[in-house]
Amino acid sequence: MKHQNILITGATDGLGKALALDLADKGYHLLLHGRDQSRLEEVADQVLTANSAAKVSTYLADFSSLESVRQMAQNILAQERNLHVLINNAGVGAGQSHEGRRLSQDGYELRLQVNYLGAFLLTHSLLPLLKASTHGQEGQGGPRIVNVASVGQRRIDFDNLMLDQGYSGINAYSQSKLALIMFSFDLSEQLEPYGIPVNALHPATLMPTKMTLEAFGYGMASIDEGVMATKRLAVGKEGGNVTGKYFEGQRLAKANAQAYDTTARQKLKTISMKLVGLQPVPSTF
Repeated sequence: MKHQNILITGATDGLGKALALDLADKGYHLLLHGRDQSRLEEVADQVLTANSAAKVSTYLADFSSLESVRQMAQNILAQERNLHVLINNAGVGAGQSHEGRRLSQDGYELRLQVNYLGAFLLTHSLLPLLKASTHGQEGQGGPRIVNVASVGQRRIDFDNLMLDQGYSGINAYSQSKLALIMFSFDLSEQLEPYGIPVNALHPATLMPTKMTLEAFGYGMASIDEGVMATKRLAVGKEGGNVTGKYFEGQRLAKANAQAYDTTARQKLKTISMKLVGLQPVPSTF
């Protein structure tokens, strides 16, 4: 099956950009997100250069601002009739070792917001569109959500969620990625009755992306390896048959033990709903 509309967040660099270029000639309508309009237009032009028949739409948002995420979601809901794949890829890396703690525009620890809270808010905001897109998909598989996490995961201390104490970029990044996995597991249970798989993955180890090179100074796995693993869940046949799982590359793996703690996941969800200003989502959306 070819899903029609695929939203890729963080599409102006690294894995997101590589995914967009790889999918350019596959017949999809690509909805590309970035936080810089000129870079968004550049990627869209590159997609069209790769395939002049490709259909591309761009959406601007800075995930360090929840209001910007809300506006992006409203724009998508107003302009798109369907959403078949949501790939939450936007993020910020661990940064350089000397970099201090930074806050988002909303006053939250930056990496927690950009890597997790932004995706949390965007996904919840787009649930009605994802649910509506299940219609007419019988026998073809429903919409899918893929959350790009990391093998780097740090247990969440709910008494120090914003890392006011013991801050490091690695701690902040690893906590935010575990939060994204916990969110994936929770959401998969909520959406299972609607046939919408939700999975998280570590696409590949130290792909030579801008954020990896900034933090570590070198890369290991190729971006193509990460593209293949992400595509498998986003548009591959296998991705329609599994939900609520964590993958390392194309291999099913175990996340940090806290991800399987239902009490911790419920606590994270309750806190996250409050932080992003959402009311609890009823079972009927």
